[in-house]
Amino acid sequence: MMRVLALPLLAAMAMAAAPMPNWAVVRPGVPIVFPRDHGAHPDFRTEWWYLTGWLQTADGKPLGFQVTFFRTRPAVDQANPSRFAPRQILFAHAALSDPANARLLHGQRLARAGFGLAETATADMDVRLEDWYLRRQPGGTLVTRASGPGFALDLAFTPTQSPLLQGRAGYSQKGPNPAEASHYYSLPQLKVSGNIVRGGRVQRVTGTAWMDREWSSTLLNARAIGWDWLGLNMDDGGALTLFRVRDKAGKAVWAGGSWRPRGGASINLLPSQIGWQDGPVWRSVRTGARYPVSPRVTVTLPARTLVVPVTPLMADSELDSRRGGGPVYWEGAVRVPGGKGYLEMTGYAAPLKM
Repeated sequence: MMRVLALPLLAAMAMAAAPMPNWAVVRPGVPIVFPRDHGAHPDFRTEWWYLTGWLQTADGKPLGFQVTFFRTRPAVDQANPSRFAPRQILFAHAALSDPANARLLHGQRLARAGFGLAETATADMDVRLEDWYLRRQPGGTLVTRASGPGFALDLAFTPTQSPLLQGRAGYSQKGPNPAEASHYYSLPQLKVSGNIVRGGRVQRVTGTAWMDREWSSTLLNARAIGWDWLGLNMDDGGALTLFRVRDKAGKAVWAGGSWRPRGGASINLLPSQIGWQDGPVWRSVRTGARYPVSPRVTVTLPARTLVVPVTPLMADSELDSRRGGGPVYWEGAVRVPGGKGYLEMTGYAAPLKM
């Protein structure tokens, strides 16, 4: 039923002639408050709950996974009294990277909010889209369930560190204009346990994960066509976040991130502190997109320089979410010396529109 609703839903969004909504604005100095900000922010244009990580089966085989829920407030008449008006849209992606079989298994969901099928809570983390969900339990553990053709994920995530407020106390600039920003925090070094299903076989898994939470109404500069993002759980307990927003020539419109050493305070990284050098390219035979899957990133800190060469767990990690109204992008598990995490690359198959 959800997939049947997708086409008229997208058509309604595209054809709407109503005045633009009065979206909330991201401003510096607004404190992030828990547990409230684990929940949804429906006055903003868009937000996401983004889980990525590494899993290990009982036989020691590594797997990568992604579970992401999105909420967006489209440009439709918010005063329309119809229950069918798409005032809020929810969509979600899930993927499992299986390098032993060189396969990326992928599923997605899409629906307008309401009707008991798609809901988000505002007081705490609780997102549901059909039979998929992500919620925070009273003790702080996150639980999620998602599935797709040939796989299913049933995972729990136990925090081992305090939330990492990105940017300046959660205000994260994404372009030269201060209005191009998001409210942004991360939960690094999550301890993972649970089950996966592959080919009808249930397997127990453990691992480590990373969660990103962002909400915004304006993200990308007019010159930007996409971004690269890297979230790394270091083996010693540290956490490294890096991103760049690219123009059509591949140059950085903006860059940023954070470095939190084990047991230390987080350092907000400025564009001048980050050098992003593209490495070997993997070309998709499905879309023709060329992804620099092994970048080399240099981070200049006050007392040291971090050199971060990236190696993907599996080069073919392209996800095509166009059937659900989303983009084509690359999202894959990666290793670095002394750590591992996830790399996301958008805007390589076509400029990203937000």
